[in-house]
Amino acid sequence: MVMKLIQPSYLGTGYHIYMDNFYTSPTLFKDLASKKFGACGTYRESRKGCPKGRPNALTKKSGRGSVRWIREGPVVFVKWMDTREVSVCSTIHPAFSGETVQRRVKNEVKRWIVKDIPCPTPVMAYNKYMGGVDLSDQLIQYYSAQRKTYRWYKTVLMHLVDIATANAYILHQELCKAKGVKPMTHKDFNVEMASQLCSVDMAGVPRRKAAEHIPVPISAQQNARNGRLQCRHCLQVNKVRKDTQWKCEGCDVPLCLLIDRNCFAQWHK
Repeated sequence: MVMKLIQPSYLGTGYHIYMDNFYTSPTLFKDLASKKFGACGTYRESRKGCPKGRPNALTKKSGRGSVRWIREGPVVFVKWMDTREVSVCSTIHPAFSGETVQRRVKNEVKRWIVKDIPCPTPVMAYNKYMGGVDLSDQLIQYYSAQRKTYRWYKTVLMHLVDIATANAYILHQELCKAKGVKPMTHKDFNVEMASQLCSVDMAGVPRRKAAEHIPVPISAQQNARNGRLQCRHCLQVNKVRKDTQWKCEGCDVPLCLLIDRNCFAQWHK
């Protein structure tokens, strides 16, 4: 059906097509490649013709940035471990050309740091050119109105509301760009839109402030059995187990707060 719908004048002229896993098929990619029409997209392992059950495949224990690939004729199948496993196939790109992306990861002491990790070439190209559908899905899932229901028409209605809300936010960004002003964040825009639709004045509504880094008791029952947890700093840095009655209100991390062992101050340096 795809081959019938493609205009013959476009074939062999160097056009590339990007698609998501609903449409990706190895047979389709090979047919397009035979007519010099490049294709790239994410794929589902259950799709007929996709490689699976390989001994060197990625596992749940594979580190972030791990890459595996298999080439079958003109099609290269690439698997990459990001937050979760990403599967992409392409007839345009090599499997890996040395590109990296920045991701926030935890180091040895469980602190968040920014790290460069390897990224396959098809994944980089897919993220660059497949902006339309994926960007829409991404904007929808941030602040979705969906709720679990057995009524299918409610699911459809809420999905239409999500699409309308995402489109409204995109229009807001375009209008602010034309006027040269800074747009609102996605969350603030949704709050403002909801307050206007419900005719509610949000000016006097107090906003919750982020908790400060101050020591607070873990529990009101301060005794030998209750209200004590293992100090995170002693366990991770000093490699010893020490119980404490105190924790940081902002981090919600149990930390020692003694004259001779002030883990609270050391943790926040």
